[in-house]
Amino acid sequence: MERVTFKNSRNLTLVGNFRSALSKSAIVLAHGFTSDKSSDGRFDRLGESLHSIGYSVLAFDFSGCGESDNDILDIGHQIDDLNSAISFVQSEGAHAVGLHGHSLGSLICLKCFSPMISTMVLTGALIDGMQYNWSRFFAPEQVRQLDERGYLVATDRTGKARKIGRQILEDFALIDQETLLQSVACPALIIHGNNPGDREELQLLERSRRGMKFLCPASRLEVIEGGNHGLREHYDKVVELAKSWFLRHLPVY
Repeated sequence: MERVTFKNSRNLTLVGNFRSALSKSAIVLAHGFTSDKSSDGRFDRLGESLHSIGYSVLAFDFSGCGESDNDILDIGHQIDDLNSAISFVQSEGAHAVGLHGHSLGSLICLKCFSPMISTMVLTGALIDGMQYNWSRFFAPEQVRQLDERGYLVATDRTGKARKIGRQILEDFALIDQETLLQSVACPALIIHGNNPGDREELQLLERSRRGMKFLCPASRLEVIEGGNHGLREHYDKVVELAKSWFLRHLPVY
């Protein structure tokens, strides 16, 4: 694994972990909201496993997250970042690309579809509008910052301060599922848990069930019994499903 840097169109430096292979096929991993390229170790495991079967794999930090340059978290910024990551693996010799996204990262993957993308694997997928009560997630002082500045500052467990823009919080509720999914021509595997105690994941699962009719017929929905949104306790299953799917839809050559 090599630590790499590359630029987005806004001339910010993005940092990634790149596992290079002889194959002309590469997979780019897009992390969730306020997470990073390791995703609590999940992307490290998945990246190593996908590399072991012949793929080049890039996991990277969106701008404003992890080691990448500071930025206000914004859907448009993250679309630009992922497109820059796709361009990076192309510059490293990839002729075909697969995408993997978790949670918000799945939405960014769908918005970055192009004929270059052969397939996607999306976990805890966000593919339709979700209304969140953000005052349950952030302290009153942070909510005041949002009102006064248009963004709030949240510190992750490593001590890194992240600027979360008002627009990205509003955008969670503004997703038009039919418009989003009908523009995606490649097969997609969507993976959810159904833990009865995880209300968010159950809501996301129901939205994915409704959305399958808009995806190409080769797409599939997999439900992991008892899994929560992060699927941490079931990640071995996620890895096996992802490997099998990519081998079927993204030839190693």
